[in-house]
Amino acid sequence: MMHMTLYWGKDVTLLVDSWKTDSWLSYLLTLLACFIFASFYQYMEDRRLRFGSLASSNPSPPSYGGAAAVPLLPNYRNSAKFATALLFGINSALGYLLMLAIMSFNGGVFLAIVLGLAVGYLLFRSADDEKVAAAENVCACA
Repeated sequence: MMHMTLYWGKDVTLLVDSWKTDSWLSYLLTLLACFIFASFYQYMEDRRLRFGSLASSNPSPPSYGGAAAVPLLPNYRNSAKFATALLFGINSALGYLLMLAIMSFNGGVFLAIVLGLAVGYLLFRSADDEKVAAAENVCACA
């Protein structure tokens, strides 16, 4: 039966039926995986924001005789925009998976993910506070 309130214990089913913990070792490894996964989310979010700043700061192509030059190959700015969109999709998927893991209602999983997000933010994104304040989103699933 699925829990609908926060509970504490080593028996948890996470994301799929085959990911069940039945011992303290498997539970601690699951918590470690949640922590690493949440920290990785912050790393990927940092990468996405950096690609986004590359896409917006890259100068436009030079113009010749009043008309803009149209390159035969996509320029670096379009590649950065594509990478930003791809990373946004990956980050959205990671964020929703983290949210679904928290919805297991296990207290240890909740704490592991929140601590992983906080440590990942400290390691990868705390230096960008003043640069990307407008792009900041506190929700792990967006």
